[in-house]
Amino acid sequence: MASRDTMDAGIGGDILMSHTSQLDSLINLARLNSLHYLLFGLACCGIELMQTGGPRADLDRFGAVFRASPRQSDFMIVAGTLTYKMAERCKLLYDQMAEPKYVVSMGSCSNCGGLFQLAYSVCKGVDKIIPVDVYIPGCPPRPEALTEGFLRLQELVRRERWKDKTRPRVQPAAAPASRIA
Repeated sequence: MASRDTMDAGIGGDILMSHTSQLDSLINLARLNSLHYLLFGLACCGIELMQTGGPRADLDRFGAVFRASPRQSDFMIVAGTLTYKMAERCKLLYDQMAEPKYVVSMGSCSNCGGLFQLAYSVCKGVDKIIPVDVYIPGCPPRPEALTEGFLRLQELVRRERWKDKTRPRVQPAAAPASRIA
């Protein structure tokens, strides 16, 4: 094997990066069409998500298959109002997922609290608890919007590099001081 100094300098490093980028493309192509999702459906958006299993907006044609276990999932779809009580479970499920992992925030409630954002128990967005990769706007979003969000997630996976799989963790937001136990 070549030493690290040889690979970092000159032609050896360029050849290594060339092979690495080809390997990235091959791995990402395989991952693109076999993304498994974990559903964290909490409200109305969960009902709209069920429509994507129908013939008009079928996520299965893109290779997205539902998994009940977070350990078998590549990405999590958070759909609906996230309360502080459910935020702990959401974070726990996210932590159980294997790297690389992605999060799709579906609907106004999971994006920013939505209609219920002034309630004391509602988290003002999933991104306060876990990192979010794709936001899908709407109340509730149409199944076509979820399909578009999934295509954006596939594009994110397509551009990913093998050495950049991990990302910094987001600290959970503290509950408001006015919250009554």
